[in-house]
Amino acid sequence: MQLFMPGRLCLFGEHSDWAGGYRQINPKLAKGCALIVGTNQGIYARVQPQRDRLMIYTSLNDGSALMPFSIPMEKRLLLAEAQKGGFFSYAAGVAYQMLDKHPVRGIEITNYFTDLPVKKGLSSSAAICVLIARAFNRQYDLKLSIRDEMELAYQGEIMTPSHCGRMDQACAYGNQPISMIFDGDRLDIIKLQIPQKLYFVIVDLRAEKNTPEILRSLQQAYPFPTTEIHQNVQKYLSTINYQITQAAIAALEKADAKEIGSLMQQAQAEFDKHLIPACPSQLTAPVLHQLLTYPPLQPYIFGGKGVGSQGDGSAQFIAKDEDSQEQIINIIARDFPQMQSLKLIIQPSLPLRSLRSSLRPLR
Repeated sequence: MQLFMPGRLCLFGEHSDWAGGYRQINPKLAKGCALIVGTNQGIYARVQPQRDRLMIYTSLNDGSALMPFSIPMEKRLLLAEAQKGGFFSYAAGVAYQMLDKHPVRGIEITNYFTDLPVKKGLSSSAAICVLIARAFNRQYDLKLSIRDEMELAYQGEIMTPSHCGRMDQACAYGNQPISMIFDGDRLDIIKLQIPQKLYFVIVDLRAEKNTPEILRSLQQAYPFPTTEIHQNVQKYLSTINYQITQAAIAALEKADAKEIGSLMQQAQAEFDKHLIPACPSQLTAPVLHQLLTYPPLQPYIFGGKGVGSQGDGSAQFIAKDEDSQEQIINIIARDFPQMQSLKLIIQPSLPLRSLRSSLRPLR
């Protein structure tokens, strides 16, 4: 059995998953809202049954391979491995959840190719977790839905030292763009349709950022603000983000690349105004801002913004057309050779019924 699991790109709405979760405590906060799409890059794997062990053979996106990983399918051992952290902790956490809730035995997963960058705001760890959940689901014919796979992947990942949010597991939907609404412990997902292709470029800045520091700083503003900086953090992640992301969803469904670009610029400006003071050491992000405003790129883009938790991790641009996408990549390769650019093409959707559903309350 062959599986492919992409990363996920948050086009709009970074941090809104955990921020919207605080509505359980402070209902005056607006709902969180994010616009998500799967990357064209991801993790490729072959899957086969294994009698009583979780076995993983892995290749990284730089072409190197890790030592094979093997652990008995025993809850005690899987739990200890997950809590230890490290590369294979995610797989162990999801395997624990599968063993705890479903009649499964072992599984062997050969990750023979990976072209998804890690630790760059593209949810590589969530991609691993959803891949493991889907492998068990299909190998043992558990008939789980995509939402079930996402929930098991999320529960598995939070067993590790990772601090993932609810939007990370959206990679389970592949290249299908979706909107996600976060309201306390409730999650609504809507599949979106677009009439024509849209062209993006994702850029790994190859710089330094500290995501845990960003999260710690921003989460100090919740659930109730105690300073003006905290008030501004909540204002952006609550009402401003919701309004901008809803406008971006409408623009995406019309494939209005120019409007999407304008909204990217607006989102970045508002993010900088309201959030940089909360974590200036990370969110000032000089490398990101240099690239976003780099003059030779401007004729080929409608707009751009940061990715994931923001900071000097990755940038995203919406190109004016397919030729412009190539020009952006060539200019960055020429003028910023240390950076790595990835193409993202969102394909036109087949007619699909919008899906709305809720996650079970967190325990």
